[in-house]
Amino acid sequence: MPSILVTNDDGINSPGIRALTKALKSIGDVYVVAPESEQSAVAHALTMHRPLCFEKHSAKHYAVNGTPTDCVILGVHKLMPVRPDIIVSGINNGANLGDDVTYSGTVAAAIEGTLLGIPSVAVSLALGHRRGAGRQEAVNRYREAADIAKEVALMVIEKGLPADTLVNINVPECADIKKMLVTRQGRLSYDNAIKELKDPRGRQYFWIGGGTPKRGPGKDTDIEAVQNGFISVTPVHLDLTNYKAMKFLQEKWKL
Repeated sequence: MPSILVTNDDGINSPGIRALTKALKSIGDVYVVAPESEQSAVAHALTMHRPLCFEKHSAKHYAVNGTPTDCVILGVHKLMPVRPDIIVSGINNGANLGDDVTYSGTVAAAIEGTLLGIPSVAVSLALGHRRGAGRQEAVNRYREAADIAKEVALMVIEKGLPADTLVNINVPECADIKKMLVTRQGRLSYDNAIKELKDPRGRQYFWIGGGTPKRGPGKDTDIEAVQNGFISVTPVHLDLTNYKAMKFLQEKWKL
């Protein structure tokens, strides 16, 4: 039975990680090492200026006072009795598409796992934007996303992944989810994402977040797939080198 490390960036008590853990227990020995509180948008941050502590919630559940990356490192090197065969991060409350991947703690946990040489998957659910969606509907959506995560995890365990590559899964919020599509990372920006406000004493402050999403052009992207009701499966490579730009610098800059 494969050993599975589950983590996230929404915190150990989030509904997404509960659904994911329950689904994965049917295929492996699951350990949960997750942040004690929400760590959304922390990206690939490490905690280096204060002690890291953990609380053992049960035999295989640990809450860490750190980032998703911290959780993966502690889980792999200290808290799990064996090295995991796979790391699954999620299920994130909200999509991680396009440029948002660079901010995502959910994806960063999978990046850290990949850096450690462990096949890793990030799973996100585009939930919470449809009017009239109640609690039970949200539970059902998480359950569906967890089943999809289990299916992908089985494929990773059985067939593997290319070197230095993780898989970023995004599940749409529509009731009629279509098949999986292999996609590329799109471009996503936000208009009016910085709000300028004043506190009760009239002091100015700024709030980053929200805004109107604006996708860039292009087909076969993760954004396009999810908007059309498909499950986006994006292979993400750790090598960020722009090889065409290397040639540009050598020829144009004469380096």
